[in-house]
Parts: sequence; C-alpha cells; structure tokens
Amino acid sequence: MTHNLPSPQERAESHLALSGNFPQREKTLSENAIRVLERRYLKKDQQGVREETPEGMFRRVASNVASADLFYDPEADVKETEERFYRLISSLEFLPNSPTLMNAGNELQQLSACFVLPVDDSMDSIFEAVKNTALIHKSGGGTGFSFSRIRPRNDVVQSTKGVSSGPISFMKVFDMATETVKQGGTRRGANMGLLRVDHPDITDFILAKENDHVFNNFNLSVAITEKFMEAVLRGEEYDLVNPRSGQVAGRKMAREVFDLIVNMAWKNGDPGIIFLDRINRDNPTPDLGMIESTNPCGEQPLLPYESCNLGSIDLGKMVVRQNGNPSADFDALKTVVWTSVHFLDNVIDVNRYPLSEIEEITRRNRKIGLGVMGFADMLIQLGISYDSEEALETAEKVMGFINRESRAASARLAETRGAFPNYHTSVYNANGSQPLRNATTTTIAPTGTLSIIADCCSGVEPLFALSFVRKVMDDDELLEVNPYFEHTAREEGFYSRDLMERISEKGSIQEIPDIPQHVKRLFVTSHDITPEWHIRMQAAFQKHTDNAVSKTINFPNQATTDDIRNAFIMAYRESCKGLTIYRDGSREVQVLNKGTGSPAPEKTKLVPRPRPSVTLGRTERKSTGCGNLYVTINEDEQGLFEVFARMGKSGGCIASHSEAIGRLVSLALRAGVDTESITQQLTGIRCPSPIFDKDGSILSCPDAIGLALKNYLSGQNGEKTSKIMVPGKTKLADLCPECPECGGMIELADGCIVCRSCGYSKCG
Repeated sequence: MTHNLPSPQERAESHLALSGNFPQREKTLSENAIRVLERRYLKKDQQGVREETPEGMFRRVASNVASADLFYDPEADVKETEERFYRLISSLEFLPNSPTLMNAGNELQQLSACFVLPVDDSMDSIFEAVKNTALIHKSGGGTGFSFSRIRPRNDVVQSTKGVSSGPISFMKVFDMATETVKQGGTRRGANMGLLRVDHPDITDFILAKENDHVFNNFNLSVAITEKFMEAVLRGEEYDLVNPRSGQVAGRKMAREVFDLIVNMAWKNGDPGIIFLDRINRDNPTPDLGMIESTNPCGEQPLLPYESCNLGSIDLGKMVVRQNGNPSADFDALKTVVWTSVHFLDNVIDVNRYPLSEIEEITRRNRKIGLGVMGFADMLIQLGISYDSEEALETAEKVMGFINRESRAASARLAETRGAFPNYHTSVYNANGSQPLRNATTTTIAPTGTLSIIADCCSGVEPLFALSFVRKVMDDDELLEVNPYFEHTAREEGFYSRDLMERISEKGSIQEIPDIPQHVKRLFVTSHDITPEWHIRMQAAFQKHTDNAVSKTINFPNQATTDDIRNAFIMAYRESCKGLTIYRDGSREVQVLNKGTGSPAPEKTKLVPRPRPSVTLGRTERKSTGCGNLYVTINEDEQGLFEVFARMGKSGGCIASHSEAIGRLVSLALRAGVDTESITQQLTGIRCPSPIFDKDGSILSCPDAIGLALKNYLSGQNGEKTSKIMVPGKTKLADLCPECPECGGMIELADGCIVCRSCGYSKCG
C-alpha cells in the first residue's frame, strides 16, 4: 500500500496528538511470555517436569555468566556482577540469544546461536562437515556453509578417474542429516547454503528449491560479487571460474543469471542474495582469510569455524517522558549497552563449544553481536510513522549510538582483559584504532521468540498486526490488541470490541473508515508498508552495524518479477549486505504442516450410483498456493456426478491429496449427498500456503475445489459466477500459515517464522 506522506506541519500535529500519552510499559513477564518460557526454556527433570521459575532461569543465567569475571580477577565481586546481569535480563531490557537462556548453568552449556563450517573440495572435508553439523545442531546451534570450493558437476576427479557430482548433490547430504537431528530437543536444525555467483554450477544452485519438497532445512543465498553486479547493470557477460583449477570455465550474461535469481525469489523466496565483497570489505581480520558464509538468517558473517554470541536490547523500553514529551532515553540506553557488552564477552568464556576448532577461533576473535528489538514500539511512543524520513533518522541515531557505545565498552574491557588475541593482525591495529576486546560488537539478529518473552515487536520490523486472535489452551481463542493501539483507541473514543474483532480479521486499519487518519498514519503494519521503505529501513540500520541486518522484505502476492528485481537492485545501491524477500502465498510447500483428525461418526450405509459411460461437464483452472489446480466437474442425467482435481505438476503428496479429495467428493455426489453441504465442508479450509490475488483468496486446494463447485452451480442457474471472497474482505489469517504446534497465526519476520501463541520458531 502506498501512502501519501504528510507535510511537516501535519506530521508535527500528528506527533503532538499521539506522543507522550502512552502508559509506561511494564518490565514484567506477560502471561504469554510465561507460557513460552515454561514450554521451551525453563529447566525440566528427566520426566519433563518443570524444575524452575522464570525468575530462577534469569538467576541461573546471570550467575553462570557472571562467573567469568573470576578468570580475569580472582578477587572480583562476582555477586555484584550477577546482580547487574540479573537486573538487565529480568527487566527484559536485554535478552541474550535462546541457547544462552536455555543452556547457561545447565549440563549442556552450549551458549552460541551461530556457526559457520568450512566445506573443502574433498570427501574427507565434506563428510567431516556433515558430522560437525550434526554435533552443532544437537547442541542447539544453526550452521552456515559455502559450497563454492567444491568442483562443479562433471568435472574431473583424478583419484577415481571419474567425474564430480557437484555441490548440489552434497548439499542433499547436509539436508538429510539436519532432518534427522533435532536442536537440543527444542527446535529443528537450520542451515544457510551459499554458492558464489561465479561458480559454474550457479544455475543448478539457483533452481535447487524449484521443487519445494527439497532443501526444506536450508535457506539458500547467492554470494554476489561487485563484478557481477556491475555486469548486470551494464548488460555484460561475466566469468565462471572452476574452483578446483582457478581457471575460467565459461561466460554467462549477468542479467540472465540475475533474472533467474529474481524469478525464483518471486516464486518461493529462495534464493536470497548476499553481497560477498561488501561483507569482506568490513571483515575485521582479513589476514585470517575471506568470509565465505553467514549464519542461517544471513545477519552474521563468519570465518570458517567461527561462532558468535548474540543479544538484543528492547528499544521500546528505552523511551523517557519529560514534561509530557517522549524522547529516546540515551542515558539508560548507554547503561544497558555497556552491561550487555560485558555480559556477551563473558559468554565467550563460560561457553562450552561443540568443536575445538570453533573454540580456538571464537576465543581469538571474540565476536559479539549486540542488536535491538522493539524498534516499532519505540517509534509509536515517539509518534513517528515507520515509513517516514523521521523514522529513518531515528534508526540511524539510535543504532549509531549503540554502535559507538558498544565499541567504547569493548575498549574499556580491553584495558583490563586485553584486546582480542588476533587484534595485532586486524584492521584496527593497522589503522591505529584503540584496542578492542571484540572484533565485532553489533548485529541485528532475528528476535522471534525473544520478542515474545520481552512482549515487544520483533527486531527492526514494523508491527505485524494490531489485533489478532491467539489460540490458547484447549483451542480457546483470545483476542489480543496491541497495547499502544488499544490505549489510543480508548483515549480517542473509537474503541469497541466489535471494531477490534474486525481489525483482527485484516490485521491492518488502513481500510477501516471508523479510525482517524492520523491514527492510521502512525499504526502501520508490515503489509501496509511498501518494499522500498522496508529496504530503506534495513539500510539505515546497516550503516551503523558491524555485521549485518536480518529483515524480511514483504511483498503482496500480486507483486511482479520487476518488483523483486527493483528491490534487489535497490538493496545493492543502498549498501545493504544482503536481502531476503517473501511474497505472500508464494511458497508451494512450506515447512509448516498441521495434521488434525477425528473419528467419523457412524452413518447409514449408502450405495453410490454406478458411473455411466458418458458424462458432461467442464474444467476450471484455479490458482492456489500449491500451483495451478485443474478442477473437472461432470454430471449425468441426475445431476452432479464426479469431480477430478489435478495439479499442474504431476506427482508428489499435493497431487495425490487433490486426487483423493476428488474421489471422495465424487463418492459423496454419487451417494446423493447435498452439494451445498459438500461445498460448505470444503470452502474455508486453510492450509500453510494460502494465496491472495486480484480474483480473491484461495485458502487451500480443498477451498479451490469447493469454490469451483460453487462456480459450476452458479453457472447452472444462469447466474454470474461469483467469488466467495474479494480483496477488500480478505482476512489477515488467510494470508498467514498456521503454526504446526498450536494452529496459531505465523508471523514472517527477521528472515524467520514465529508463532506468538506458543513460541514456535524456525529460521530454516
């Protein structure tokens, strides 16, 4: 949705009307946060019985991490550090990454979220990496790989006199291993797979997820070079290089390869893009080698075997009100930044690493990644719309402050603990900078589950929805309203339960006439904001972030490939380090599935009438999130008789399910079941991949079959074929996949998916 930006005077009036009036947010756990902690974080005994409270978890983590002070000063007041750390995390002003909350002070003691493993061009290296991947996933981490060193398909293999199967074939081994191993019993493994754009097998890599049934445990990104992008913009060819020999193996038109990336990203979101040269431009230790890959969500570039410890500050809690006027509380923010840097540096020392190689380079570079969440909450309190120049200025000001103060805090630690051991070969030493304790200090990471615990919006994303229905115990449903929006609605006199329920169906308020325009301007959601503003916001944070920024660029289903192409080019020109896009309803098969079932009641036995040799009917094509569905409806002399439903692409579970539905509908029709009863059962069923376009919503393949039946019946009666849903009536939930664990609504943010009902999250 495109907004007409208000004038400076209108923006000032809107600011005065809405800023400074919000109540102070509590720094205590919400009911939903407690539920998520109990389900996923709190310590349990061998029988699965919970052994600790949320306060006990915070105390366990604070005590364990504070103990690292003794490594540097045997006389250190560890109890005082523990109290500072406890206040930091229990106030929810800062939270470390999930493995630290889960494992600090427990037997596992693996506290890192991000790892990158090398994959060299040999069987020994490849399968050593597979083994190490399993160990990391078992301990709770995610892994990134570059497969660019593996020789291309059909290249010579001297040792066997055979030919290479290429990197894509070996990626399947990693995917299968990940499918087998669960991360610490709490989440499934996640991987990032990269291939350089100049690898001879780049086309195969770009098309690797064309079939959505493969590589479901991988995010894929093309590692793009400056030379390639220059060739794209100039319409020139570029070289493909065999990594085994280093020789040019061919040439391709850069725009053709770029367009292939665009088309696949439009189709299902994969691959994304990583600007590899740009990442290495900011590599603080280039003498140790090139950065080849990132963690699963792309925000943490790492050298081979490196790991990183992440944490995020809730910016929504960093707002102060003086004389009724809100502003960013930079005094409080400085205190939180300095304490957080101390905390994350300590994590490196108390961490138990899954591999000795990881421990060695992690301790020598001591990278940490301090980031943020709750940015949209901060903007709302300041009276600033997310898609505005003022919001971009706020992003740069706040993140610039965090970056400077985190380096200052790291420099202070270096005075007492020493600089990171590889400092003497780093860019900091080369340019005469002050010694730092940590090679990097800032990263904008996904905060899906952490933001549920902190009761704030995720990362640097805009609000996902203003009102939504959350599933709770025993399938009860609870209407949840954004607290800032609810406060505004009550203050301005337009609050009603009925209105909140109407908003929950759409998520957005932009098309609801009951709400004042200045309120609409402030409370924009991710689907109200154009991709250009998403990218500009990512770029604003990237300017002041050592590593990279995890963010999802949302597109409506009707977005074109030109829209995607322009976004990629804009990200390049805006100096982003990569880009992840998601077009609503674009994934044919997502990683989310929910199975339900209950025994059918006994019914009177019906005998279906036999099929005549000739039937008459028609075939209607329906677009679905699973591809084109062709629904054939036939009738005999007595009326509707049978339905055939086939996908445009044959084979697979989707095609077999569609055939099964058609057979069962046909059986019901031949047995005399009322057609209206059949269509009522089919329409409205929602699967993980609904689709929304100019013709309305198709919630699933069963829904498409039901709509085709209704259309056929309408045509029989001589009436104009009608759509069940039109764009203005589309519900927010129709555009969102269901959570596989609780059936709640999934958010797509920070390059990940998260359910705010139960805390389920996945970044693969």
